[in-house]
Amino acid sequence: MNIEDQSSPSLIKVSYLIRNRYFFLLDLFLFALTPVFAVAIRHDWIVDFPRIQADLVTIILMFGAVKLLLFFVGGLYQQMWQHASVDELAKIGLLGLLVIGGNVLSYSALMMVHPSLVSSIPRSVPFIDGVLTLLVVGGLRFSVRVFERLSTNASGTRSGTSVLVVGAGDAGVMLAGEMQANPQMGLRPIGFVDDDPHKAGMRIRGIKVLGNRSDIVELVTDHKIGQIVIAMPTASGKIIRELNDICKQTGVKTRIIPGVFELLDGSVNISKLRNVAIEDLLRREAVSIDDTSIRGQIEGRRVLVTGAGGSIGSELCRQIARFGPAQLILLGHGENSIFSIANELSYSSSEIALSPFIADVRDRQRLSVMMKRYKPELVFHAAAHKHVSLMELNPSEAVTNNIVGTQNVVEVSSEHNVERFVLISTDKAVNPTSVMGATKRVAELIVQDVAYRSQKAYVAVRFGNVLGSSGSVIPIFREQIARGGPITLTHPEVRRYFMTIPEAVQLVLQAGSMAAAGGVYMLDMGEPVKIADLAADLIRLSGLEIHKDIEITYTGLRQGEKLFEELLLDDEHFVRTNHEKIFVLKNGKPGSGTASNNGNTIKTLQGYLELLRHHAAEGNKDEIRPCLKKLVPEFHYQVPDISI
Repeated sequence: MNIEDQSSPSLIKVSYLIRNRYFFLLDLFLFALTPVFAVAIRHDWIVDFPRIQADLVTIILMFGAVKLLLFFVGGLYQQMWQHASVDELAKIGLLGLLVIGGNVLSYSALMMVHPSLVSSIPRSVPFIDGVLTLLVVGGLRFSVRVFERLSTNASGTRSGTSVLVVGAGDAGVMLAGEMQANPQMGLRPIGFVDDDPHKAGMRIRGIKVLGNRSDIVELVTDHKIGQIVIAMPTASGKIIRELNDICKQTGVKTRIIPGVFELLDGSVNISKLRNVAIEDLLRREAVSIDDTSIRGQIEGRRVLVTGAGGSIGSELCRQIARFGPAQLILLGHGENSIFSIANELSYSSSEIALSPFIADVRDRQRLSVMMKRYKPELVFHAAAHKHVSLMELNPSEAVTNNIVGTQNVVEVSSEHNVERFVLISTDKAVNPTSVMGATKRVAELIVQDVAYRSQKAYVAVRFGNVLGSSGSVIPIFREQIARGGPITLTHPEVRRYFMTIPEAVQLVLQAGSMAAAGGVYMLDMGEPVKIADLAADLIRLSGLEIHKDIEITYTGLRQGEKLFEELLLDDEHFVRTNHEKIFVLKNGKPGSGTASNNGNTIKTLQGYLELLRHHAAEGNKDEIRPCLKKLVPEFHYQVPDISI
């Protein structure tokens, strides 16, 4: 077995050589000819070959040895030339330059050692031979690629669904190229559509740019288009909404490449195509992420994510894994969700040490056990109860999970010298009207308190609703549409800020990389979206009509809900950081004055936290809201009529 294993690399090399045996044999023939032609060109085709025969054989053998050595070392016989690209062309160009250099050096060395062997060969011949070799070797190999392309195009013109690609940028060109290279997919790119006037009428990979977005309806008819693909991953939701409306008029199936935040690996291919979703219509302009700074805080380090099985927590784990942590600790209370994300990452990020850890953040002793065992250096705290209406009915759970749980995690982190701590907060913590929002505001104060006392980089990051998270409006609306309706809304004027989960998590990681002790960061969430418009778009994307197929009904605002979410407390002032989509609290100390460097206010915070613990443990629901009000004076609440 050991002998076979040791010889396997040689066998692989031989198999590659056999795969390219025709090129190898042709090259041997050409290597014998190029020096002859080089000499002939140098002497204007007037050469006494019998007189220089011996010298000519010498340089044929010498130059041939140089070429074979360079081509083998350069891997030229390990390529599949029917799939050659610009990279292979660049490789041939580089090897051609090396051949010229090798020819010149070997010729010069021979002239110094034994000049009589090549005395009749002009000094320009090594250079001319190298150029000829580059031309014939490159031309021979890329002729295979040309014939492959011609045959692919020929087979593609006979069958397959005619596709109109909207967007002639990098993504659209890559997608069209994949369709051409894989005719078995049954997709045949007919033309591009692009609003750039400089591209109009041009051909890219042999495919013509037929017009701009206003021409789509006409082009679909004229060219008998069977499918439209929107290949614009960086386009904003406004543009996608306009394109989707135009494509609907054609009656042709429309698919889309996901947005840039979903294409984390940068790959654009057929497998990424999907139907247009509500996330596309709400897509925001692409923002740049400083991967270097994020990698600097994560690579080679031990990272803990609490709530790792949730919507935000699991996406945090996926994206953290991209930056090569030494260990990723997945902490959660639900075994099924932790098993799911651990199983997923074990396939996609098999090189990372994964440590699933089942624990409740309310169990401080269990957290201490985890800290001693794994010694995390970074903590992302995403474990929390987030449903406003449920927490109104269960305030004790909101207190023990969102407040006591956060206090346990951040204090245990500080005790075990965790370097960075990031709390996932919410815009509902601003002027809260719900128990959930008030508890998240208290969680911010706790993190700031520990940060000010320890001077560690412990911060909170606020953002709004995330599209598609469990329990959010999108999955609920989809379920209601699947049942035939109606879609239930609380109020026609309710507006919310939305982000996609990947976008929110990338910005959280970016904010975490710039963390300063006690900082509160806020993500730029764009413009708020009217929930009624969201429901209407979702109905139309489902191929249905409002009031004809699906009704929309209004039930009235629920306890703790607002018409509009707010981004700032009255005494808060945020300024933009060096990242355009991230803001940081400028006026230093946290709002409400409860968690600052002043010893008395720290005692006040700790005193009310103990009181909240007591009321939650005793189930004193009527005492919890007034106690929260003491910690968060801007908390406005009403006692719900229903109790569970």
